[in-house]
Amino acid sequence: MADSFKEELSQLIKRLTLKISNLFSTSLRNLDTKSIGAIAGLAVAIFFSWRLLRSPGGAQRRQRKRQSTTSASPGVSAQSTASVAPSGVCSPSDDSRVQNVVDEFFQPVKPTLGQVVRQRLSEGRKVTCRLLGVILEESSPEELQVKGATVRSSVLEVLLEITKFCDLYLMERVLDDESEKRVLVALEDAGVFTSGGLVKDKVLFCSTENGRSSFVRQLEPDWHIDSNPEVISQLARFIKYQLHVSPLRTQKTAANVLSAPSLEQFFGSM
Repeated sequence: MADSFKEELSQLIKRLTLKISNLFSTSLRNLDTKSIGAIAGLAVAIFFSWRLLRSPGGAQRRQRKRQSTTSASPGVSAQSTASVAPSGVCSPSDDSRVQNVVDEFFQPVKPTLGQVVRQRLSEGRKVTCRLLGVILEESSPEELQVKGATVRSSVLEVLLEITKFCDLYLMERVLDDESEKRVLVALEDAGVFTSGGLVKDKVLFCSTENGRSSFVRQLEPDWHIDSNPEVISQLARFIKYQLHVSPLRTQKTAANVLSAPSLEQFFGSM
């Protein structure tokens, strides 16, 4: 039994060594959260693997296996029994248990939406974003007058994550004061102002597209998000990064301009 345990532990160490070797095949500065988490789980994996191999159930199964072999052939000597089932060789079930424990602790760690947002925004701290066609279902000021304002449910989670670590400003061109009120009510009903990261004073309104461009240049954000290609083009040389939201595939206009069908798809959230 002792020889069998030593062999099993040896096999476990070999597998863990191979895993760690793969993790360090790149330089330390390139290690991501997944790799660091896997290294941290090494000690836990060894501990639980040892507990699993030393569990009474494993010892009892090995004991029963030896007893059944002896009772089936009572005339066979101990030497011949040992030659049939050497104690130092792991059974397939033991080998599978060890592999399952190793694989369980080295499963890829899926990043949270907050981590993805920070990574995609390159740790930018100030963001300006148009409302129509990005945050709202409506795509024109005229629709706001006729239909009112509706916040897209699929973008809400991403929007709230941005407000947690970014200074976010929302802005839009409107045709009247009633449209402003409708937009603010829609945002409030959606819970945008309850997270603490966004206040009504950071929702800006203007009467022209040039007015929105002027807002962005005055605020000097790290990122601007817009659905109007003309505004994106005008701001390309003033803003570090821009995201052009368009359902149609667009041609890249500048090196600092990215594109996506929607804000949530840019962050990989559907």
